[in-house]
Amino acid sequence: MSIYSVFFSPTGGTSKVNSILTGVYDDVKVIDLIENNECSENFCENDIVYIAVPSFGGRVPGYAADVISKLHGGNALAVIVCVYGNRAYEDTLIELKNIVKKAGFKTAAAVSAVAEHSIMHRFAKGRPDNDDVKQLEEFAKKVKSVLTSGNYHDVQVPGNISYKEFKGVPMIPSSNSKCTKCGICAAKCPVHAIPIESPEKTDKDKCISCMHCISVCPENARSLNKLMVEAASLKMHKLFEERKENELFI
Repeated sequence: MSIYSVFFSPTGGTSKVNSILTGVYDDVKVIDLIENNECSENFCENDIVYIAVPSFGGRVPGYAADVISKLHGGNALAVIVCVYGNRAYEDTLIELKNIVKKAGFKTAAAVSAVAEHSIMHRFAKGRPDNDDVKQLEEFAKKVKSVLTSGNYHDVQVPGNISYKEFKGVPMIPSSNSKCTKCGICAAKCPVHAIPIESPEKTDKDKCISCMHCISVCPENARSLNKLMVEAASLKMHKLFEERKENELFI
């Protein structure tokens, strides 16, 4: 039996949550779907695979959906995880469950967890915090106990089968005068929205607003329009102000 942590984590929050959940195992194989977008791993029925994605507008990010759908599940057990910025994850879990099922996995558990919002950082700032970590560690123990005992079933998760429409995020990162044209952002952009020859530019038609380019820039030379972010934060404040809690489905 092998344990896997598979994730799409553009700004680090999702990988952190998955790391906490898989921390109860001694040996975990890590698959970063940005670095390994053509994963050729052949999972088998004795494996346990934690598959984590962020929620983009209540949906599985299209890039992650495409990559995960190409995995070879081999009837392995899946623990699906969605991470969101304290608003709502809506149809993310049910969509992820359907994707992994088609890829050949059996979904035995699911977790929704809160992490700092990747665009409006004032929301869920610092999460997962100490309380979150303790709760997620308890979730991890419960999941491990159920999976290793064989006492699991096809887990039910919230969401609608007719998924909500994803309308995109009208915020595209751009570079500033600090840009040295090192090309790191272009090389690491999961959808190749930044030209290698002109890394100071962004192809608005390709960009999925995942903010990975901002998180990997060594010069802090990429950012969003601050006025747009502030306006969005003020408009959506009421949707975020109540602290949302992590959830376990098993």
